[in-house]
Amino acid sequence: MMMAVVLAVSAVVSYLMGGLNGAIVASRLFHREDIREKGSGNPGFTNYKRVYGNGLVTWLVLIFDVVKTMFVVSITAWVMWAYFDQWQFGAQFAGLFCMLGHCFPVWYGFKGGKAFIAGFATIWFVDWRMTLIAMAIFFAVLFIGKYMSVASCTAALSCPISLFYLGYSNVWVEVLAIAAAALVIIRHYPNFVKLVHGTESKFTLSSKH
Repeated sequence: MMMAVVLAVSAVVSYLMGGLNGAIVASRLFHREDIREKGSGNPGFTNYKRVYGNGLVTWLVLIFDVVKTMFVVSITAWVMWAYFDQWQFGAQFAGLFCMLGHCFPVWYGFKGGKAFIAGFATIWFVDWRMTLIAMAIFFAVLFIGKYMSVASCTAALSCPISLFYLGYSNVWVEVLAIAAAALVIIRHYPNFVKLVHGTESKFTLSSKH
């Protein structure tokens, strides 16, 4: 019963925290605009950088989305470990709901981002070895192909696969990891349509395209 209460509270708090979108807040605060009406329409780091440049605020958007996720994931993981010896499950559970909040935020009419950054912040608490594998794949694919969408989805897909071989404390950790990867890939569907039509933008560290 106590675990059910902990998970219910975590689900609500993680969803609400995940829905706080740094790109939307920054675009409204500093530019009096809605990032969802600019560029690709995605309220995330990549689109924010393309639209507003490579300045300090852009990187603060990235940091904000990482920190908000780490906050709820670490607390849930600690509570689940302290009372039920379920650190991995707690981390992955909270992370998935944070990702759902980021994708479908109640604060912004359920129109949010693609959750890759929230997912990336989550996996550090699930298994650091899985994270290193995902990072290596992400940067390799991004360096070779220059497409953030392809790199993000490939890295996301690698997580449940590597976790399966590395081992997990509870089968539900693997189930949730699969769900998280699927969410990232599904949210990038418009990018793959653009790839097919040759209109997908390539990622660059320069200020703007």
